[in-house]
Amino acid sequence: MERAEKQEFIGFLQEVFTTTGVVVVAHYSGLTVAQMQNLRKQMKQAGATVKVAKNRLAKIALDGTDVASIAPLMKGPTLIAYSSDPVAAPKVAVDFAKAHDKFVILGGAMGKTSLDQNGVKALATLPSLDELRAKLVGLIQAPATKIAQVVNAPAAKLARVFGAYAKQDEAA
Repeated sequence: MERAEKQEFIGFLQEVFTTTGVVVVAHYSGLTVAQMQNLRKQMKQAGATVKVAKNRLAKIALDGTDVASIAPLMKGPTLIAYSSDPVAAPKVAVDFAKAHDKFVILGGAMGKTSLDQNGVKALATLPSLDELRAKLVGLIQAPATKIAQVVNAPAAKLARVFGAYAKQDEAA
């Protein structure tokens, strides 16, 4: 990598570190190319991204950002997984680590909050933003549905009573 490319990559990483919701750092030593491609594909489907960066460049990019607390984790063959949704990257990383022993989650950061392995796993157990939105919409719609049912219930009962009287008259 030439000097200009390095500066451009550092700028890109600084942008990532300042704009994303969560960053996960993991060791990937021993994974095959196919496994790494599978990880990238799973992350992309979840709305997250995986980058392998030189630790020295990543540490330079971390200076002055909210997630600077992950700098000590940048030792050895590390990769960075990040997403704007605070649950997407940790969820995929934890699931991938369960299936692959050589993928080791070191920690991460969510804003200014530093996360250890257990913190990343705790984030992974939370529902995603889309799931939370769906639950919220369901909770908002439920009272309206119940009100409509209560309002329509007397009319339905009247209709059944009239129907029963009509059947009695026909039978007689």
